[in-house]
Amino acid sequence: MARTAEAVIIGAGIMGCSVAYYLAARGMTNVVVLERDAIARGATADAAGGIRLQFSTETNIRLSQVSLEVWEHFPELFGVDIGFRQQGYLFLLTTEDEVRTFRANAEVQRRHGVPVRWVDRDEIRELNPAVRVDDVLGGTFCPRDGWADTYAATAGLARAARGLGVEIREETPATGFVIDAGRMRGVRAGDELIETPLAVICAGPQTREVGQLAGVDLPVLPYRRMSFITEPFDAIPPTVPMTIEFHSGLYFHPESHGFLFGMANPDEPPGFNKTVDDEWMARTVEALCERAPAFEQARIMRGWAGFYEVTPDDNPLLGPIDGVEGLLVAAGFSGHGFMQGPAVGMCIAELITEGRATTVDISAFTPSRFRDGRLAQEHNVI
Repeated sequence: MARTAEAVIIGAGIMGCSVAYYLAARGMTNVVVLERDAIARGATADAAGGIRLQFSTETNIRLSQVSLEVWEHFPELFGVDIGFRQQGYLFLLTTEDEVRTFRANAEVQRRHGVPVRWVDRDEIRELNPAVRVDDVLGGTFCPRDGWADTYAATAGLARAARGLGVEIREETPATGFVIDAGRMRGVRAGDELIETPLAVICAGPQTREVGQLAGVDLPVLPYRRMSFITEPFDAIPPTVPMTIEFHSGLYFHPESHGFLFGMANPDEPPGFNKTVDDEWMARTVEALCERAPAFEQARIMRGWAGFYEVTPDDNPLLGPIDGVEGLLVAAGFSGHGFMQGPAVGMCIAELITEGRATTVDISAFTPSRFRDGRLAQEHNVI
């Protein structure tokens, strides 16, 4: 006999584990999570762990606010220390267009209760004395922003979900769907069929491939992002905020006794290449030392590559997929998935159990918006 489940979730990264936990917390405990690798070992493991409220759209601000309440109380809620360091996000702006955009964004953020403030060069020097500011026109800073351990957070949600009855199967990829008359009937895991009326694709960079198994095209493309970490050094205070040079996408923040840093390559084509590009590493190090000369004293300990799951408007696909009743998606976060994981889990669980998301109105991120030409562009993408 085939196994039956109330819902099958594809992917055990932050999204899959969060959706599974919040479904189980709402009483839907016969849930199976299929993971092709291991819990939190995909894109979640490679993320920089940033958590911020500074976004340009109301939906993203609200998702981040709800999630932040969970991150701030994660040890009490889940019994896991995620190493959340709330040292703030500091955006450095070097063009007049950036200044106009971020001033407008800050107004939107403040209207929704985000404690963001505009900072001039002197204030930037106080927040991060290591950065060169001669070409900086200003910036924004939010003290509630920070970063956390992505693996510990995801593993904590997975353990809580399992404690409520969820089954998480590692090294078990979804290999197909059974769809009849436009309705979800089951998910295949190898030779096994799991009969279910509901499936949620939380497959991160693999989302488009998984969608194709169901005959749907989900506009999510994988883009390589490389991160590096220095050996311990004390030339820069360990209390500085996550610092982002917005124009280039360069970022760095304290990590262990050194610093984690990276920079987006605007010419990077989509693909699943996870090797570290030595040439781009050299360009990143050059940009880092130019912005913060103290890094000339640092040595790189290691580097790795992960993926952003990018959509045409840099915002996720959240909710039911047209054409297959009972098939949903929560993917395509374009670099801000980890930080919004708890709120997205809540919203998808509400959609499934109540028919609508009540914690945050996520209708702007419905998957059908691309077909309808209703893009919801996010401007604060690193």
